[in-house]
Amino acid sequence: MRNLSDTISRLAARRAQTVAPERHDDPLRDLVNFGSNPGALRARSHVPENLPGSAPLVVVLHGCTQTASGYDHGTGWSALADSQGFALLFPEQQRSNNANLCFNWFEPGDMMRNGGEALSIRQMIEAMVLAHRLDRSRIFITGLSAGGAMTSVMLATYPEVFAGGAIIAGLPFGTANSIPTAFDRMRGHGSRSQARLQQLLRAASPHTGPWPTLSVWHGSADQIVVGSNADDIIGQWRTIHGIDDEAPPSTTMVDGHSRRVWKDGSGREVIEQYRIKGMGHGTPLAANGIGTPGPFMIDAGISSTQRIAQFWQIADPQVEILLPQKRERAAAPDKPARAEGITRTIEDALRSAGLLR
Repeated sequence: MRNLSDTISRLAARRAQTVAPERHDDPLRDLVNFGSNPGALRARSHVPENLPGSAPLVVVLHGCTQTASGYDHGTGWSALADSQGFALLFPEQQRSNNANLCFNWFEPGDMMRNGGEALSIRQMIEAMVLAHRLDRSRIFITGLSAGGAMTSVMLATYPEVFAGGAIIAGLPFGTANSIPTAFDRMRGHGSRSQARLQQLLRAASPHTGPWPTLSVWHGSADQIVVGSNADDIIGQWRTIHGIDDEAPPSTTMVDGHSRRVWKDGSGREVIEQYRIKGMGHGTPLAANGIGTPGPFMIDAGISSTQRIAQFWQIADPQVEILLPQKRERAAAPDKPARAEGITRTIEDALRSAGLLR
């Protein structure tokens, strides 16, 4: 972020405010007046009631064709935040920037420190931290697809800001610098060497460490962003954490999927990689937990949202989180699904007519 004076920072904190949600079922609110916003992004946020002091912040980046509220609905991040006590920031792309609502992770002006979309997101983070007195040592970021690639950008350009990141079906930082090269890299063509990717990561900021931990998720059947990109991300980050190229990861199975883990010299888990068996392009969910399946929101029997939060140590691994409607279904398992659907249809019709509140 540009070197803003303390006065401007305090003004930004006071001016950062929220307005009413767009939909009655949307828990996100607009964050306004958060800075110069050179990337012309929208900012949305969710702050649970009675948020404890010095709470963590999670930044969530949606994928192409998605919105912040839609991605939150699919992944269940706000439900988890309410349960576990952390704040959420959802940067949102605008069609005036990208017709498909993709973050511009491949545009040189948007993937650099102190410029474009990357700076806009950094300004949003600063406004959230100041407005809600969040813990600067526990700021995390995650994203899907283009949002995952933009997560790579943020971790590379502002590593001092983040304690950890999670990249879902994304790409390594600096792998592309135009639309044609972006499509090539997504298909696995012409990837940069591991040495070059490592060089780009180190050159993206003046930071010397410590570096954020990293969680990488990818479907084994992803044909939109092929799985070699996940391996490239791991290769880009291993040496930054002092992990020898020959050091083998430990491998376990979690909910039927492969999890590989690399530890640093102190024995701390710093990189994890999930390969989701048989899954295409999207965010993996567990349908009996938080989140709602839909386009690019895939029931794979494992909740990436919960597992990522647990890896960051901001969610209790013993707590099972269910969305309100799923708690209702769990409380009445013998209720016929068809009858439930008919009842909801009738109630919706009555509400539309103004006969039911």
